[in-house]
Amino acid sequence: MGLDFNYDLDTYVQFFKDKWLFLVIALVVLFIVVRIVKTVVKWLIVVAILAGVVFYSGHSLEELKNLGSELGTKVADSVKQEAISAMAGEAQEATFTTNSDGTFTVKTKNLQLDGTPGEKEVKVNFRGTPLGTWKIDAAIQSLIDQAKKNV
Repeated sequence: MGLDFNYDLDTYVQFFKDKWLFLVIALVVLFIVVRIVKTVVKWLIVVAILAGVVFYSGHSLEELKNLGSELGTKVADSVKQEAISAMAGEAQEATFTTNSDGTFTVKTKNLQLDGTPGEKEVKVNFRGTPLGTWKIDAAIQSLIDQAKKNV
């Protein structure tokens, strides 16, 4: 991940020997979380557990900040990519609604877009979780156009 951990192999071997029970418990908890939890929260829990293991192994807080930043970015990118894939896969069943205040809503099974006609951005919710405001790109415009055709 681009972090420079200034430890040699002997340091890690000694850590695994000393903390093997802690590592086994962390792996079991990670396995349970990944198997049971089905939402974005799962990845936040996984990141927290991994950060705890890294912190417990004696790395500096600066290294943890860098690790957390990189993992947070990767999780956000992964969720955004999953939402974009849902846009393409669910376009045929998308519905377009014009709201009384002049805004519009596009809904699919997993995705909801809220916007104002003529604006360049929409609010995106994926599986009930707000992902923020996104610029209307080709994928989003395609979903909006398809939803209008489905009406």
